[in-house]
Amino acid sequence: MRTLITGGAGFIGSHLCDRFLAEGHEVIAVDNFITGTPENITHLLGNPKFKLIGHDISNPLKVKEKIDNILHFASPASPVDYLEHPIPTLKVGALGTHVTLGLAKAHGARYLLASTSEVYGDPLEHPQTESYWGNVNPVGVRGVYDEAKRFAEAITMAYHRVHNVSTHIVRIFNTYGERMRLKDGRVLPNFMYQALVGEPITVYGDGKQTRSFQYVSDLVEGVFKLLFTDDPNPVNIGNPAEITILEFAEEVKKLAGAESQIVFRPLPQDDPKVRQPDITRARKLLGWEPKVGRAEGLKRTMDYFRTKVQR
Repeated sequence: MRTLITGGAGFIGSHLCDRFLAEGHEVIAVDNFITGTPENITHLLGNPKFKLIGHDISNPLKVKEKIDNILHFASPASPVDYLEHPIPTLKVGALGTHVTLGLAKAHGARYLLASTSEVYGDPLEHPQTESYWGNVNPVGVRGVYDEAKRFAEAITMAYHRVHNVSTHIVRIFNTYGERMRLKDGRVLPNFMYQALVGEPITVYGDGKQTRSFQYVSDLVEGVFKLLFTDDPNPVNIGNPAEITILEFAEEVKKLAGAESQIVFRPLPQDDPKVRQPDITRARKLLGWEPKVGRAEGLKRTMDYFRTKVQR
């Protein structure tokens, strides 16, 4: 088996590289390092089954070796990143998905698209099921990410229907763990960094908005299982354990042993008020459940961030 992973030097992509190598696959990672970091894959560079291609997947790519599986995980994913890189975000969601689907068609490969819970926007349905069409502002600042992923899902399904490509779509809910960037702008790295260095912990809005956090190993397991099904329809992969952002800030503060104040700032435009996956489909189709509880996952992640702060 040879598996190509775009965004392979990113937070989630690098963990996927580890998993597929552990399963005996040859892995080709493609990354332009707009948000991925070489450090995430340094430990793999001496592995003869691992190959790195420095490339922007929004541009055409030819691969001579036979490819069995393609996982398209390339994209800025935090608000800070996609607001800084709005056009590359749109391009990798549209052109990058087109390029990778073309590769899958040419090689007869299985294809898996990394979509996101952000396709649900600021949801009017709670928890969110895969049948919910979402409440997205296409011209708001977050639209560059949300609509890129919605388009990516549409073209993925078109390639399945028209070209009979074996496609799969994972809708990823908030995921955390080792190899996240300290200052990537997402809530967990923000809180952990601020707590560890003694800065005020910044909560946007009143902190009553909710999120559901899953540990990265649970996501990787769900993605691996989904790739080898014959179901092309979207599947939520996330941990249904919902928590308010204010409660989450308190958890992180306590775990860090910090005395940081919690301060409040205005809520960004179109920030979702709630986020919780309905994982009924994942349970039935994949026999998948999240296994790592938040307490354990946060401890592992905090230990990782401590090493980063101390450098």
